Amino acid sequence: VIGRYPYQSIGHLDQSLGMAMQGFKAWSGTAVQKRLDMLERMAGILRRDIEALARMATREMGKPIVQARAEVEKCAVLCDWYAQNGAAILGDQSTSIGHQAYVSYLPLGPVLAVMPWNFPYWQVLRGAVPILLGGNAYLLKHAPNVMGCAYLVEAAWLEAGVPPGAFSVLNITPELVSKAIVDPRIAAVAVTGSVRAGSAIAAQAGAALKKTVLELGGSDPFIVLADADLESAVKAAVVGRFQNSGQICIAAKRIILEAPIAAAFTERFLEAVSALPIGDPEDEKTYIGPMARYDLRDELDTQIQRTIQAGAKVLLGAGKMPGKANFYAPTVLAGVKPGMVAFDQETFGPVAALIVAEGVDDAIDLANNSEFGLSGAIWTRNKDLARQLARRIDTGGIFVNGFSASDPRVPIGGVKKSGYGRELSHFGVHEFMNAQTVWFDRT
Repeated sequence: VIGRYPYQSIGHLDQSLGMAMQGFKAWSGTAVQKRLDMLERMAGILRRDIEALARMATREMGKPIVQARAEVEKCAVLCDWYAQNGAAILGDQSTSIGHQAYVSYLPLGPVLAVMPWNFPYWQVLRGAVPILLGGNAYLLKHAPNVMGCAYLVEAAWLEAGVPPGAFSVLNITPELVSKAIVDPRIAAVAVTGSVRAGSAIAAQAGAALKKTVLELGGSDPFIVLADADLESAVKAAVVGRFQNSGQICIAAKRIILEAPIAAAFTERFLEAVSALPIGDPEDEKTYIGPMARYDLRDELDTQIQRTIQAGAKVLLGAGKMPGKANFYAPTVLAGVKPGMVAFDQETFGPVAALIVAEGVDDAIDLANNSEFGLSGAIWTRNKDLARQLARRIDTGGIFVNGFSASDPRVPIGGVKKSGYGRELSHFGVHEFMNAQTVWFDRT
């Protein structure tokens, strides 16, 4: 046991919502330049405290320490980018009518954010930074197993200069989350998590006519065509699937290989995965650490065993690693097909499903044969073909000759059961703003 965080009462929730309204009133009236200055200070605090922040994530959810530091630095870069570009994003937007009409972006109010544990800092800040930049308040309902990370973030924001209540942590039960959603002091809701959680929260928010942005599950296709640079594709597939022990929404979960290169790719991929260092997440050399929770490891093992029973072939791993720690062996399954669990469901852990396509059109059909549509990758030397294929794939993002990633300069979000709305870039700011038309002397 490294910490205990008792759930807060309904009285505490009411107090927090009241403080959020006060914080919103103070923060929304703050000049944009002061908000930008606050983001610069936040970036400095994150870099100053990078070791403490990283080690808290490593202790709470098992992220290898090198990857945890990289997550914190990425959050600092996020603050840098919005500090440099925020004024332009929030500026009045001209229209085709000319000087007579323009659009202003005004804050909505306190936003309730229900966030996951897998990137305990990045998931929070990639929403909070643009939401706070816009003049809104942000109430964080974080995953119960990373509450230490949540309170470190809250302390950092207060030190950076946001008013009390403008950023606050709610440690509450699902029942109180429901009460918060319908409370008139909450203006909107953001969710990153499972399809089940997102659907339930969106239904409650919709009944209360609250704006929602959802980033939910993913089963991202990683398509490797016959003309691809195999060496680079293999390296990208390993990182894209096994970083953070495979616990990433936009991980390369379904690796779709065009038949002529399937055998060569598989051989190189197995060699690379077998070489990944596994062990203590506080060890600088570790690449794959323990999974975040025992129930998640059990769920993953059930998914893998059901896929094997359906006819998939085990090329590597496929089992819990011996000992008391919560490790799952890096796993590679071949012969995975539609109808198998590893194809149809999201697998949140260190397992890659290899799927062979008979040609380009078959690869696209396989990629789209999913209830998810978060992100994906195409590997080919023909960039014109890649542009054509990208338009045929039902995802919120496509990465050509790379693996899926999030970056403040471009939006992230999904379609189908992967959710709706966008985070990051100017989209992440405008999602939670009132786009107000101002029109002079209309006759």
